[in-house]
Amino acid sequence: MAVLAKADGAEVAARLDGHGPRPGFAWLRPPEIGAVMVRGRAGGTGAPFNLGEMTVTRCTLRLEDGRVGHAYIPGRDQAHAEAAAICDALLQGAEAARVHAQIIAPLKDKAEAGRNTQAARAEATKVDFFTMVRGEG
Repeated sequence: MAVLAKADGAEVAARLDGHGPRPGFAWLRPPEIGAVMVRGRAGGTGAPFNLGEMTVTRCTLRLEDGRVGHAYIPGRDQAHAEAAAICDALLQGAEAARVHAQIIAPLKDKAEAGRNTQAARAEATKVDFFTMVRGEG
């Protein structure tokens, strides 16, 4: 679900549509936009503190065969939330491996490639500091 939530909404929808026709569903909770409090920790280990609020869209749906899918995505993209919830429901059935291979794995690979590119760019600017010792006494 993290891969689906962090991916571009249009790309998630396009990959879902490329997987085959979207299954019929009924909304249990139609897409709604709200806010959640984001918490942080200084240094990753310090005491937690409220960093601020973040806009999210959430929804829940039930496929015609009874499987239920949920989605929470950052931002206000209701179509993205719908596509992610459909994927979540599809992952609970016999076609889970195909959904993972055709939708999630390519999105995960693209995200990882982006992180690697960013890390390489940051590594190129790295400066190593060292201290030279004077030859006195």
